[in-house]
Formats: sequence, C-alpha cells, structure tokens
Amino acid sequence: MRLLTLNVHSWQEEDQLDKIKTLARVIQGNDYDVIALQEVSQHIDSSLVYKNIRKDNYALLVIQELQKLGNTQYQLLWDVSHYGYDEYEEGLALLTRHPVKKEYSFYVSKSKSKDNWKARKIAGGTLLVNGSPFSFYSCHLGWWGDKEEPYEQQVERLIKGVNHQHPFVLLGDFNAADTFKEEGYDYVIKQGLFDTHLHRNDVTIKGNIAGWEENVEGLKIDHIFTSWKPVVSHSRIICNGKNEPIISDHFGVDVQLE
Repeated sequence: MRLLTLNVHSWQEEDQLDKIKTLARVIQGNDYDVIALQEVSQHIDSSLVYKNIRKDNYALLVIQELQKLGNTQYQLLWDVSHYGYDEYEEGLALLTRHPVKKEYSFYVSKSKSKDNWKARKIAGGTLLVNGSPFSFYSCHLGWWGDKEEPYEQQVERLIKGVNHQHPFVLLGDFNAADTFKEEGYDYVIKQGLFDTHLHRNDVTIKGNIAGWEENVEGLKIDHIFTSWKPVVSHSRIICNGKNEPIISDHFGVDVQLE
C-alpha cells in the first residue's frame, strides 16, 4: 500500500500550475494507492463542476493533469473546512485509485463556521484495497497550546469520529513536531496509533511558514499514522528538493506499507 500526504499550500505558491503538473507526475510515477492533501483550495466565485467542487479546485486540476498523462484511475474526495485569504474555500482531499465504499466529513474543532480560519474538518473515506476495507482520513489540525481550540480536544474528536470497524490511516498536517516532547505528537501516539515514518532527523517544514511564524528550525509536522502496527518497507520525505522538486511550503511524506 503506497501512501502520500502533502500540505499543498494551494494558490499561494508561485508557478502554481507548473507545481500542479509536478505533483501529477510524482503521483503517476509512484502509483500511489491513496494521496491525502491539505490546504486544497478553490476560489469562492469559480463555477461548480460537481457536488461542491469548483473548476479551479487544486485537487481537481491534479486529477485533470493525471488524465493528460493517460491516468484515469484516480477519483477525488474533497470537502471545505473554512474560508482562506477572504477569497478561497480551503479544504482537504483524498485521491485514490481504489473503490470508495463510503465518504466521511466531520469537524474536529469546536468552531464549525467557515468564517473562522481555525475551523478544522476531516475528509475521508472507506476504500476497498485488494478486497479488504480500510478507512483513510486527510487531516489538518490546529496547534498545541491553543486555548481557543485545544489540540487535545481536536485529537479526541478525530479518534471518536473515525470508523473503528476496520483498520484506518490518518494522513496529514498535524502541526505537531515529533521532536517536541509531551506535546501534540506524543498526544496522538498515546491514542494507540503508530507512526509510519520514524526518521527523527527528517523534516517537512523549514523555518518560518504560515502558522509557524516564529519557527527557525526544521520540523516534521506532517505524518501518516495507522491504527495497527505496520510493516513499513519504504518511507521517505518527498518534494523536498532532494526527492523531487519543492512544490509547497511543506514537504510530503511517502510510505509503502506491506
């Protein structure tokens, strides 16, 4: 099972269309089973294509670029979390080449207002992977120590909201550095989850980015967690300038599970 998570920082990047093409090429080359994307935006005034997805939805454009490469096997699950930069609907996406049995979308923040930039929603689905059901969730959580939106409560709502009837995977931007002891990362692990990328010197952000304005170091805040102890045959940071070009203010996490 090949998985990718990436916070794409959509429509805030220079050369955005070229970076969308790069992501499509990376997906095509690695034949991912599931891709989880965060900060997947669309302009509030763009025309609707189907359901709540507009024509300039970042993930939809990735799908279209894949189709140009001859790859028509991926489908898109997406939902909006809140308004971003006063002109975008910002949300989360799952791309998968496996049959979707059920879709999920639920808030983990106290706020459920799209006008509140701290509103946090999870988007996911139950898929049939080689005939067996697994649930996958694209996640974008808040910050440890936020009194308005306590991180612990968001994690608890997340764990309560997922489907526990079969194995599940949480992929995304947890805003939780694995090197910060007794904070968000450790709190997630204490829920009985397993990290698929245990290389502590790897990072998915460097320095000052949105949400980490005072940060001056490299941190790994993007993770892929499983509900079972996985056998990991491959795990690396991707789209970091070493393994594929940088296409966001975050790097991605790319894992292969047996």
